[in-house]
Amino acid sequence: MTAAPSPPAASIKRRLLSLIYESLVLAAMLLAAALPVVMLSRPWDPALARSALQLWLVSVCGVYYVWQWVGAGQTLPMKTWRLRVVTNDGSPLTPARATARYALALVSTFALGLGFVWALLDRDRQFLHDRLAGTRIIDTPGNSPTATPSNR
Repeated sequence: MTAAPSPPAASIKRRLLSLIYESLVLAAMLLAAALPVVMLSRPWDPALARSALQLWLVSVCGVYYVWQWVGAGQTLPMKTWRLRVVTNDGSPLTPARATARYALALVSTFALGLGFVWALLDRDRQFLHDRLAGTRIIDTPGNSPTATPSNR
């Protein structure tokens, strides 16, 4: 019995366009999430307030991404672009794997985006955090090259 081949990664272009859309959704979400912390931390020392806000926003992002990746395998922008994040063997992400992917993507982002640039050099065109987490972003079935407009 042979193992099923791993699903091919979605194109870099579509993944990057999804990231642009993702940044808009994320900006709106973080703006709303920041408001209560900013209001509650007004009497605090500014350095403490800034650190608390940063920690809160990173946590909000983490909960959002892990929840979306584990639940549906995709965020709203990924759904719009018909993308899904799966493990290398095509199965859904576990909470531990989704958390690892988020942490690695955070490091990739803070490293001046080098983890995303990595996809230009990677043999499978994967982002570095996907390579390290054992995940990949794939096209959803309705977006296969052989699909016709009538069955999309």
